[in-house]
Amino acid sequence: MSSTNGSAAKRIDALLDEKSFVEIGAKVTARSTDFELKQTDTPSDGVVTGYGTIDGNRVYVYSQDAAVLGGSIGEMHAKKIVNLYDLAIKTGTPVIGLIDSTGVRLQEATDALNSLGEVFYKQAMAKGLIPQITAIFGNCGGGLAMIPSMTDFTFMEEKNAKLFVNAPNTLDGNSAEKNDTAAAAFQASEAGNVDFVGDEASIMAQIRELISMIPQNNEDMAVVDSEDDLNRKVADAAACIGDTSILLSNIADDNNFVEVKADYAKDMVTGFIRLDGLTVGCVANRTEVIGDDGKAAEKFDAVLSAKGCAKAADFVDFCDSFGIPVLTITNVKGYEATICSEKKIAKAAANLMNTFANCDVPRVNLITGKALGSAYVTMNSKAMGCDLTFAWEGAEIGTMDAKMAAKLMYEGQGGEVIEAKAKEYAALQNSAESAARRGYVDNVIAPEDTRKHLVYAFEMLYA
Repeated sequence: MSSTNGSAAKRIDALLDEKSFVEIGAKVTARSTDFELKQTDTPSDGVVTGYGTIDGNRVYVYSQDAAVLGGSIGEMHAKKIVNLYDLAIKTGTPVIGLIDSTGVRLQEATDALNSLGEVFYKQAMAKGLIPQITAIFGNCGGGLAMIPSMTDFTFMEEKNAKLFVNAPNTLDGNSAEKNDTAAAAFQASEAGNVDFVGDEASIMAQIRELISMIPQNNEDMAVVDSEDDLNRKVADAAACIGDTSILLSNIADDNNFVEVKADYAKDMVTGFIRLDGLTVGCVANRTEVIGDDGKAAEKFDAVLSAKGCAKAADFVDFCDSFGIPVLTITNVKGYEATICSEKKIAKAAANLMNTFANCDVPRVNLITGKALGSAYVTMNSKAMGCDLTFAWEGAEIGTMDAKMAAKLMYEGQGGEVIEAKAKEYAALQNSAESAARRGYVDNVIAPEDTRKHLVYAFEMLYA
C-alpha cells in the first residue's frame, strides 16, 4: 500500500492483484521552494509509482494524486514516471498510467516543462517495445493530453474525466454546454482518441482483460491454454455477415472478443480474439450494428471510410510491433463517396495498404461477402502480401458488380443480353470459385466451418 491514502493509491489497489503492489519513490517530494511550495506538503510529489501484477502478469503503474497540488506535473513528479519507464523498458514490462492532473505545475515553470518533455521522450523510446496504457479519471488537458495520445490504448471514465488540448470554452463558436469536446463521449466517438469508455470499476476490469490478452513486450508470445473445441461449428456465422463484431465473438475461444475503439468509425471493427489460445488481432468491415434487441441499430454501406482506414492502420501497426498475427474480414465494394471523405480517403487507404504491405506477422484474410475493386486490394489481399485467403461460399471477388460490368461492356444491347452477360460475368470473373482457380483464394469454405479453418491456418503460420 502507498504512503498516501487518496484515490491514487486506491486506484492502483483496484487495478492490481491483491497485495501485489510494491511502491517505488514513496519518499520523493517536490524540490522547488518557489511561490511558497516549501510550506506545502507534497507527499510522493503527487504521483504514486511502482509495480505489481495483473493475473500474475507483471506491470509498472503510476497513478496521479489530485489531492496533492492537483496532481500537477512538477520536476520530481515527472522524474518518478521517467524512472518507471526506464525500469519497464529494461525488464520488458507494460506501463499503465492512471491520469488525474491539472497539468504542468506553474510554480516550477521551465523545470516542470522540461521534465514533461522527458516523459514524452521515454514514451517515444518505449513505442513498439512495451505496451503502454493510460486511463483518464480526472483532468488531462493542454500538453498533458499528449501522454495518452502517445500510448497504445486509452481508457476514459465516462462522467468526470476530461481530455483536451484546448478547453471547449476556448474554441471559436463552441462551449462546454454546446459541445463538450473534452468529454469521453466526444473523444471516443468523434475524435477517436479513446479506446474504452466506462465507469471506474469497468475500466479497471477492461484494463485487466486487455493486459491478459496482449504480450508483455515485443519479444513475448501471447498464448494461453484453451479448452474450446478447435473444430467447433459456428452455426449462425452467415447471419453475422453484417455485424462482424458478433461474428468475431462467435468464432473466438469462449466467444470472447475484446473490441478496441468500439465507438469510433463503426464501419471498421478492430480488436482481439484468441484462437486455440493464440491472441489474434482482428480488422473487419461492418455494414450494421446489431442492438440488444437483435435488430439493426445502425447501418453502413459496404465501403472503406477515411476514419475506418486510419483506425485499422493504427491497430495493425500495434499488432505488427508486438508480433500479434492479424485476421481481416473483408466485405467491401468501394470507397465512401462524400466531399468530406474525398479529402482524406486516398491518403488513408494508401496508408492502410502500406501498413499491411510492411507487416511481418502472419496474416489471414476471410472474404465473407463482396470484395470488389481496389478497396478489396486494400483490405489485406494476396497482392498486399496476405499469407492465406479464405472465402465463404457465394462471396463476390472482382473489379466491380457483375451487372455494372455487363452494362459497361454491352452498352445498348438490351436488357436480356445484359442480364445474361451479368450472370456469365459473375460465374467467370466475380465468384469465389473463379478467384480460387486463379490462386487469389486458397480455399472456399462453408461459413459454419470458419473457426476450424482459421485455427489451423494460424497454427500453421505461427509454428
